[in-house]
Parts: sequence; C-alpha cells; structure tokens
Amino acid sequence: MYVIIVPIQIKEGYKEQFVEAMLDDAKGSVNDEPGCLRFDVIQDAADPNRIWLYEVYVDEAAFQAHLEAPHFIKWRDTVKDWRADGGLQGAGRGSYNIWPPDGEWK
Repeated sequence: MYVIIVPIQIKEGYKEQFVEAMLDDAKGSVNDEPGCLRFDVIQDAADPNRIWLYEVYVDEAAFQAHLEAPHFIKWRDTVKDWRADGGLQGAGRGSYNIWPPDGEWK
C-alpha cells in the first residue's frame, strides 16, 4: 500500500467552496480509480481552515495515476488560489503501510 497524508491550509473566506471541490475529487478518486482504496477528508480540530487528506492507494503507481485523473486536475486548477500554504509540491508525504497488513485491506 502507498499512503499519502496531506495537510492543507485554506485561505480565509474560501473554506466552503474549497471543501466542495475537495469532496468532488475524493469521490471521483474512490469511485473511478481502481487503485484508490481510501480518500478521507478530515477537519482539523484546532483550525477551521485546515483540513487533512488521508489517501490509500494499492501502490505508488496508482497514486501517480491519480495525479493524472480528470477529477484531480479539475480540483487542482479550481483551488489553486484558495490554498494559504502555496502549491501542491511537497505538501504531502508518501508513506508505506504497516498495519493492517496489505492483504487484510477490504
């Protein structure tokens, strides 16, 4: 498994439309990408303008395919000016799964 954890800081005044666009990307990922096993959008408890993404892919190639998916490109282009912390480069961190073991994912 290949796991991505991404913190995103949203500019003041853009949260509602950012989250709407983010949910379109999340739903497109789990519904249209066979390599995407999970795509969670999580609200930070201390900062209403910070969300976290937790994404799980079967492998790094599936994540790279996600970056080329039409719903991702639409999201990226839609929200590019709504992020307080700049672009997507280096925004997240790729990781490898430990538990549950890859074979136990449903």
